Amino acid sequence: MLDANLKTQLKTYLEKVTRPIEIVASVDDTAKSQELIELLRDIEALSDHITVIERRGDDARKPSFSIGELGKPAGIRFAGIPMGHEFTSLVLALLQVGGHPVKLDDAVIEQIRELDGDYQFETYFSLSCQNCPEVVQALNVMAMINPRIRHVAIDGALFQQEVEAREVMAVPTMFLNGEVFGQGRSGVKEILAKLDTNAGAKAAKALENKPVFDVLIVGGGPAGAAAAIYAARKGIATGVVAERFGGQVLDTLAIENFVSVQETEGPKFATALEQHVKQYEVDIMDVQRAQALIPGAVNEVRLASGAVLKAKTIVLATGARWREIGVPGEREYRNRGVAYCPHCDGPLFKGKRVAVIGGGNSGVEAAIDLAGIVREVTLIEYGESLRADEVLQRKLRSLANVTVVTRAQTTEIEGDGAKVNGLVYKDLRTGEAKRVALEGVFVQIGLVPNTEWLKGTVELSERGEIVVDAKGATSVPGVFAAGDVTTVPFKQIVIAVGEGAKAALGAFDHLIRSAPQETVGADEEREVAVA
Repeated sequence: MLDANLKTQLKTYLEKVTRPIEIVASVDDTAKSQELIELLRDIEALSDHITVIERRGDDARKPSFSIGELGKPAGIRFAGIPMGHEFTSLVLALLQVGGHPVKLDDAVIEQIRELDGDYQFETYFSLSCQNCPEVVQALNVMAMINPRIRHVAIDGALFQQEVEAREVMAVPTMFLNGEVFGQGRSGVKEILAKLDTNAGAKAAKALENKPVFDVLIVGGGPAGAAAAIYAARKGIATGVVAERFGGQVLDTLAIENFVSVQETEGPKFATALEQHVKQYEVDIMDVQRAQALIPGAVNEVRLASGAVLKAKTIVLATGARWREIGVPGEREYRNRGVAYCPHCDGPLFKGKRVAVIGGGNSGVEAAIDLAGIVREVTLIEYGESLRADEVLQRKLRSLANVTVVTRAQTTEIEGDGAKVNGLVYKDLRTGEAKRVALEGVFVQIGLVPNTEWLKGTVELSERGEIVVDAKGATSVPGVFAAGDVTTVPFKQIVIAVGEGAKAALGAFDHLIRSAPQETVGADEEREVAVA
């Protein structure tokens, strides 16, 4: 099951296990059960601390297995074979159950322990989903810390009938005690905020006591991370407030064009960004959403939690999100057939009919990926022809189960009240309305900047982007911006990083020019003078 190289790597990790682990496998005579047993036996052979037990007559999902400390109830279970993106979740579960320290703040660990109640979580994932591991790993570690929490991670592609019965049409989808708890990427802090009703008030109170920052970065994506590093290296008080560190990079599958990094994945890149920022004295305040900017001699950022942060300068790096097509049915059936991430949700539509809206690189790449999973793909493009690179178009044209429709305007996404069952588009050549029967719609028409909360405060372009000058300065003195949220063209990670660094330097330059010289160190003064 595991190749020699992977076994060698895993053996090195398992040397960190310090206490006995019992893996109990629930299997039958199917090929997938045999595949699971082969995997677990490979793992067992790599550590003297691990014992595998096979069971066939129990009521658990098959194939599945629990991971627990010897002699104690097991709160962690995988239903399926956790390879792909979930192999890391499996390794972490083994290490943490086996005694390796959990990388959470003591206050967070204590908050998990103090949760009052019994929590039975179920998470549906797909092996190709880059967002799912964070949810699986978060709930696994919570189940390990608090014995009243139990978690089952379920491969939706393997348990297809169960997915259809529970109408799961997007991953990750979490159930708590049999009811839908949430969908999409979530970490420990986000989950705790929903479980602990007092968590928001506690966080808001703690934030109210923060001192005035020299630079406050709003947003934790590549632009925000770069701004934080460059600001902190100047020795000034730096803070980062963000809904989630990593931003939209977390939703990116493959990164192959970041200079000096030949290939990586979005979540890995986001983790590296956060680790780099944490090398400096930066106050990171995550799971917080900015709600209003109030400029002044000391700028204020009001958060959705009610807290207010203050700073002499601000760097806005709130990024962008998937653009909606804005037709009836889109929001009603979001995560019930309408999706925006083909890599994450594609496996849930195995053998079904789907549409991809958008003929640029993203849309064509999505259609190509989905064609290998689903029965039929209909790609709908508003323009006269596709806009994707020719190499992608050639690949698309070679696929027998893909139909391309150009000069078509999507007008409605239809459903039966529970899930999508069709799409209506207008043929722009004839004006005729046409319907496509299908089960899924993947929207791939670009991005929209996250600037609604800034309207009336800083100058925005017609597209809602923050207007910036060559130094990243906005129309408001002391307020800078960087990344996909701005008017800077070409929305690329490498450009966002450079713009973040530039905005931080612009903020620092503003500070030294508007404050008494004694507040700036001699080294910084010389650097500015040279610049």
